[in-house]
Order: sequence, then C-alpha cells, then structure tokens
Amino acid sequence: MSEPMTMDITLTVNGRRVAATTGAHLSLLRWLREVAGVTDPKYGCGEGVCGACTVLIDGELASACLVLAAQVDGASITTAAGLCEPDGSLGALQRSFHEHHAAQCGFCTPGLLVCAHALLRDARGRLSRQEIREALHGNLCRCTGYQPIVDAIEDAQSRGVQG
Repeated sequence: MSEPMTMDITLTVNGRRVAATTGAHLSLLRWLREVAGVTDPKYGCGEGVCGACTVLIDGELASACLVLAAQVDGASITTAAGLCEPDGSLGALQRSFHEHHAAQCGFCTPGLLVCAHALLRDARGRLSRQEIREALHGNLCRCTGYQPIVDAIEDAQSRGVQG
C-alpha cells in the first residue's frame, strides 16, 4: 500500500506563520484544527452549508471544510480569534456579540463573527436589518433565532465598526 502524499504547507493564521509537512488531502478546517491548533472554526456539516467553519482566505469568505489546505498554501487565514485586539481582548464586533447575548451555545458564533466582519468591512452605507439577515443566510444558528445576532451587528455598525 502506498504512503499518503504529503506536502509542505505554510499559512499565516491570524497573523502567525504556521508551516508543517502534512497530508495533501487535509481540508483547511482539519489543518487549522489539527496542525495549527486553531479550534474556533467548527466542523458542522462538512458540506459548506452551515457556516460553522467560515474563515477568511486572503480576505475572502470561505467554508474551510470545502477547501484543501494545499490549495491555499501561502495564504493568509483569518478566523474569529483573529478579530481580537492585539492584546488578546475582544474586538469591537466580538464585544457587541457579547453585549447582545448573540452567542448561546456558541457553536455557530465563530463563523457568524467572520461573516459579520466581512459584511461590515464591505458595506456600502448603512445596512438594514433585512440586509444583515440576508447576508447571514449561509450561517445556521439553532439557538438564538438570529434576533440577538442581528442586534449585535446593527449595534456594531451604529458604533462605526467597519469589520
């Protein structure tokens, strides 16, 4: 039986360079969790439908379960942990989620934070509640009913948070 193919993969994850020789078959999600030790992106559906593994790859939203780590070798990856302040404290968007109780079980929260960050970063003018809801369509939450999540994003927006 042949050995699985390996390759050297180097990614910048939340500002930290991580290099490792790993299986060429690993999804970015597994690579982040098992190799880089970054566990905030979650495995939900494995099909890119639930949003629990949402990350930014060179600034673009992606489902980490659908991308091979080898495909993005050399890229910059941002997870919800990468939205913290340099001193490790919560960033403005994260604080807004906390203040509005937008996380209940917390499973979906990392993906929602990354999605909301990109939404606010790319917004052209003030977003309506409906536009915020529509932008979250790829992130499933079974606990909150989305009301506190939309409240948190709307509040962050009103405070001038731009992702």
